[in-house]
Amino acid sequence: MSTPALSGGASFYSGFSRLCKGIAVVLIGGHILVHLLPSAIAYLALIPARTIPFAWNLITAGYIEQSVYGVVASTIGLLFIGKLLEPVWGSREFLKFIFVVNFLTSLCVFVTAIALYYITTQENYLYMPLSGFHGILAGFLVGIKQIIPDQELPVVKIKAKWVPSLMLLLSIVVSFFTLESATYLPTLIFGTYLSWIYLRYWQRKPETKLKGDPSDDFAFSTFFPEFLRPVIDPIASIFHRMLCGRTEASNDAEGHTLGGASLPGSDPIEASRRRERGARALEERLAAERLGAARGPEETQIDATENV
Repeated sequence: MSTPALSGGASFYSGFSRLCKGIAVVLIGGHILVHLLPSAIAYLALIPARTIPFAWNLITAGYIEQSVYGVVASTIGLLFIGKLLEPVWGSREFLKFIFVVNFLTSLCVFVTAIALYYITTQENYLYMPLSGFHGILAGFLVGIKQIIPDQELPVVKIKAKWVPSLMLLLSIVVSFFTLESATYLPTLIFGTYLSWIYLRYWQRKPETKLKGDPSDDFAFSTFFPEFLRPVIDPIASIFHRMLCGRTEASNDAEGHTLGGASLPGSDPIEASRRRERGARALEERLAAERLGAARGPEETQIDATENV
């Protein structure tokens, strides 16, 4: 006999890829390991004073959750957001995104901790164990902003393009009221920014052999309110020319731009197609969940009739 809750929620709690399940196992396994062997934190978490001999913690730190709340939130975020992003990007690109953003975020957090030590001379910046998947989760929110910017999220009732900005704003506000902000705030900030850098300039699209997403809807200033964009755009353009001139030159050499204008089939068009695919994937998933919920009562009524 069918249960409505099971029938209605089956599609919502299923459909996770093997890749997402595998990474979830790594997160849970890492948490169990450091819980059973607390000394493993010294080798797996990012401790800036020990990173030079233990350089591998620039990679491992992102997959080690020290608290139960952290591993639960990271696992849920990975499974449900990954279910939306992986079909659009592809499994290989999804894994590459996680690896690159995680490594670069850890590297930037390491440099920041060293800088803070020299500025404040406080040794806690050198020996504080830093770890967690929250930098990647922040990057996932940027990915959602890219593929479905104008889609209203069903739970929070706001457009997806504002979720990364609101997350950072809330985190900064909370940091004024907690003593542990150094353990999460730099990771969230760098995870957000570096994931934008990756998606904006580095992500390869096999179907077009191009890199990045230069559309105006994904510009850096779109993370800020409209009235701040005239101030943000000139500053962002300076960093754009400093950091990404080589990428533009590479695209020009491949014949994808002409005099600064995109040719047909170039990145802006592909970015629009990617957003359409993302919106379609989300709509199909929501439709499947609604269908599953509608089938639940019907199947229960049929089973009751058969039993009679």
